[in-house]
Amino acid sequence: MSPVPAFTPTLISKSTVYPTQKSTLQNLRLSVSDLPMLSCQYIQKGVLLTRPSIPSDALITILRCGLSETLSHFPPLAGRLTTDPDGHIHISCNDAGVDFVHATVGNLTLFDVLYPVHVPDSVKGFFSFAFDGTVSYDGHFRPLLAVQVTELADGVFVGCAVNHAVTDGTSFWNFFNAFAEVCRGAKWISRLPDFSRNFFGESTAVLRFPDGAPTAIFSGNGPLQERIFHFSRESILELKSRANGRKQLGDNGVNMAEILGKESHDDPRISNGKITSVLQSLLRSSLWKHQDPQDRTAEISSFQALSAQLWRSITRARKLPAAADTTFRMAVNCRHRIEPRVEPLYFGNAIQSIPTVASVGEVLSRDLKWCAGLLNKNIAAHGDAKVRREVEDWERDPKCFPLGNFDGASITMGSSTRFPMYDNDFGWGPPMAVRSGRANKFDGKISAFPGREGGGSVELEVCLKPDTMRALEADTEFMQYVTRIA
Repeated sequence: MSPVPAFTPTLISKSTVYPTQKSTLQNLRLSVSDLPMLSCQYIQKGVLLTRPSIPSDALITILRCGLSETLSHFPPLAGRLTTDPDGHIHISCNDAGVDFVHATVGNLTLFDVLYPVHVPDSVKGFFSFAFDGTVSYDGHFRPLLAVQVTELADGVFVGCAVNHAVTDGTSFWNFFNAFAEVCRGAKWISRLPDFSRNFFGESTAVLRFPDGAPTAIFSGNGPLQERIFHFSRESILELKSRANGRKQLGDNGVNMAEILGKESHDDPRISNGKITSVLQSLLRSSLWKHQDPQDRTAEISSFQALSAQLWRSITRARKLPAAADTTFRMAVNCRHRIEPRVEPLYFGNAIQSIPTVASVGEVLSRDLKWCAGLLNKNIAAHGDAKVRREVEDWERDPKCFPLGNFDGASITMGSSTRFPMYDNDFGWGPPMAVRSGRANKFDGKISAFPGREGGGSVELEVCLKPDTMRALEADTEFMQYVTRIA
């Protein structure tokens, strides 16, 4: 990726937006899940929209006013970080305001963004803090949120850069969708955030920075290529079937997962239990016999199957020694993993990273089911006890999260297909696409998005070295599942 995009937006204006109502929140102390993110760059996500049939000035007014109103419901985003005399870091909800940037890149079209095989560098210019190395610790003296509205020749991009020590992906998309709700005229937001803190209990741990402040612990300046790979519902179900050792029923290409009642968590269309006893008997006799007896309760999910295929194909593309170890690291939401459960709309970070390690030789010589089974086992084991052990380990040795690919053999999966990225409508229709900025990207960084068409489709934003990307694109085992978007 080049340091500066080929099509650099022209700045029209930059201003500070304040909440319409003053905050009544006290300082919010960063949790043990927030603090490790202080060396991460800001989350940069946004949506590509068609151009509304209103003048540019009216559009900017709607978005500025909508942002101001939304900040009244999310006062931490309008605040700043502060460190108390004991070294504990807090969010001061002091109404200091957020950046609002209006830019234009009139020689760029929706087609230019959507249809190149690789994500164009111009997308990186759609976000604030894109090229200056800002990390979340800098929220002590920089806004915790910056919204940039970039007008294209025939479209609009609304991009948000949010401090990663203040929000995770769940919190980010709750704010973003609330922002869209307000802009399209809603009198109230449908999903109010929960600002309660310390769901792990009050921690005495202090994260210290001997050199004054942390910096990003990876370099994002190396040559990378970025591509959005699309996977249809049918491809995802095919992978899931293969990972679970299943066979298809009949010649119509319909995967068994589509009719198996146990899949209801993935497909709401079959969650009403309308599977006949005859079909259940058929499933038991023709499906379960293909699985190992001890694996019958270890259902491999669609996303685990896709992740396992990606692990195998990228590892093969890297041409690593068979004896080397390779790691697949996956971020997971801990809100439902601990007891008592954290509120789903808890505002802050409630995530941990689960590493799964195997030798290159094992990943490439064993089948998809074996790789998916490793991921499945690790994720299933990450319950309340494991989450709390991770917290205890961190409190004994507080440090920032080591984001990056330090051995050249790692993959890091972030974001989630469960995030409601296409549920936002600013008043003139849903997004054409979701894109992210330059922040927190390195060789092997993958971000998962839901597919625009819904129904269980998935998009993966994949960042790799150019030679690795070329090898992945030539991997027939992987590419047979990829759908080319016309």
